[in-house]
Amino acid sequence: MAHSEVLLLKLVDGLGAEGDQVKVRAGYARNFLLPQGMAVPLTVSNRKQVEALKKARALREAKELNGAQEIAAKLAKTNIAIAVKTGEGGKLFGAVTTNDIHAKLSAAGIEIEKRRIHLGQPVKTLGKHEVKIRLHADVSVDLAFDVVSENPIEPAATEATPAEKGERPVKRERAPKA
Repeated sequence: MAHSEVLLLKLVDGLGAEGDQVKVRAGYARNFLLPQGMAVPLTVSNRKQVEALKKARALREAKELNGAQEIAAKLAKTNIAIAVKTGEGGKLFGAVTTNDIHAKLSAAGIEIEKRRIHLGQPVKTLGKHEVKIRLHADVSVDLAFDVVSENPIEPAATEATPAEKGERPVKRERAPKA
């Protein structure tokens, strides 16, 4: 297969950042990277742009890191409680997911991408829980949140067995096989 070397001008997820020299399939470069202005063919004259691109990359990464640290400071001060509908015995209807956590954070004025919230499995119990939020490659925060019931918790009604009622167990007869 034909490959071509290109110089990235912008950050491309899964490929590299500005200033990187990457080898990609010729069709990907020709049909996507070059027309979108994300890359230029690697030539002797373009190699001189590398230093300018690396400076721009360093500035962008420093800005992203500072932004992530500011959001991490806000998250450390934030307490959220998610109210859910419950049935008998405090059993949840459904589960608390990253969508619910993202909505609460947005309501609190903290805007982060939903894909940054890493909840191992949906939460299906009441109480305190933790979720990991990866804001940057170097910055991650463990956010504690409470799952509380919207309505008062009613104790689960347990049906008494015949022995507890003082009755004899009912003996069931099987129907004859035909």
